[in-house]
Amino acid sequence: MKPTTLHNIQGGNEMIKVIQKAKGPLKGTVKIPGDKSISHRAVLFASIAEGTSTIHGFLRGQDCLSTISCMRELGVEITETDDVITVEGKGSSGLAEPDKLLDVGNSGTTIRLLSGILAGQEFYNVLAGDDSIAKRPMRRVTGPLKMMNASIDGRDFGNYTPLTIRGGNLQGIHYFSPVASAQVKSAVLLAGLYANGQTTVTEPFLSRDHTERMLRTFGVEVETEDLSATIRGGQKLQATKVEVPGDISSAAFMLVAGAIVPESEIKLDVVGINPTRAGIIDVMKRAGADVTLENERMLGGEPVADIRIKASSLKAVEIAGADIPRLIDEIPVLALLATQAEGTTVIKDAAELKVKETNRIDTVVNQLNKLGASCEATEDGMIIHGPTPLKGAEVESFHDHRIGMTMALAGLISEGEVKVKDTEAIAVSYPDFFEDLKGLLN
Repeated sequence: MKPTTLHNIQGGNEMIKVIQKAKGPLKGTVKIPGDKSISHRAVLFASIAEGTSTIHGFLRGQDCLSTISCMRELGVEITETDDVITVEGKGSSGLAEPDKLLDVGNSGTTIRLLSGILAGQEFYNVLAGDDSIAKRPMRRVTGPLKMMNASIDGRDFGNYTPLTIRGGNLQGIHYFSPVASAQVKSAVLLAGLYANGQTTVTEPFLSRDHTERMLRTFGVEVETEDLSATIRGGQKLQATKVEVPGDISSAAFMLVAGAIVPESEIKLDVVGINPTRAGIIDVMKRAGADVTLENERMLGGEPVADIRIKASSLKAVEIAGADIPRLIDEIPVLALLATQAEGTTVIKDAAELKVKETNRIDTVVNQLNKLGASCEATEDGMIIHGPTPLKGAEVESFHDHRIGMTMALAGLISEGEVKVKDTEAIAVSYPDFFEDLKGLLN
């Protein structure tokens, strides 16, 4: 018999996941699903490369499948087997005008990076997604693309979907981004491949650099210096083999689970530890978590390691400044960790959380407080007082995969049942999340 249960109940038209407190430690090894950011980029870059590329370890989450769907609409032949995605590249100028709207689903990465590629195409495109995408700001990408001479429109002058794009005749620019965003940087650099001259993006802090690394594996020269990345127009991508490591943003949930459930020890295999993404590890160590990296190595241009987490006493930390771009997606689950840490944790400089799938500042604070936590929302982050015992309640995921997983983990340390609504969204990034969690509860 398992020491805790996770089961479903039907609540009207929605599925509710019920989580009870773990009656023992979490033990075992987990193979974390493929990195979502790298999976997106692999399909996009392979599609505009010359030749046949193979992608191993691809994340079959809903967001990444939206990228495949869009590239197929643009005339790219993509085949899928259990282990490999094969992409027949069309080259930089081989994409075809789609017959219908390009549906990005819930994927901000798809719409923003694809906009950069489409800015270099002379044909007409319309991009849209679900209700969440319709609320997310696009001017941060469409603005610099317009500066490069792309013709782009949409609601609120191109700030909201649906977006229409007709590109071609792009000019290189030096863009000083007001936000540290890999999506913005990537969109501008991809457009820069089609532009006359060179294109440079300079950020206030360094965002994740998967685009720069992967472009190099496809044979493109990308220069990086301090907070700037530069690309020269006219370069061609050459097909290659891409190996996708485990996603550290998904690994974060198992790391926090292992840290907060007493006497737990979990090993996570082949996880990406790219320095621009590994802020979760550094912050957890500062908070006293027992995290160790084993078997560090390189995989397809990305550093990877096996990660071991053991339960330990935790202390409050400040998370701010250059930390934020390196762990922006992990802040919801770090907030849960902070509820079990001694002292007051302060998270600031994270206003970017307001324009994710939900306003993650408000949703995290409100839902954790339902469970008995002591959290306060601020203009650019949150304040969390700990440690606080958590109690059962019904909470919302707001169709946000990272909120759903955070609330599920809260159930493992709460007295009484935690009922999480609309957990289907978790499939966006971690389709086997509950199965993996159950495996650690044996």
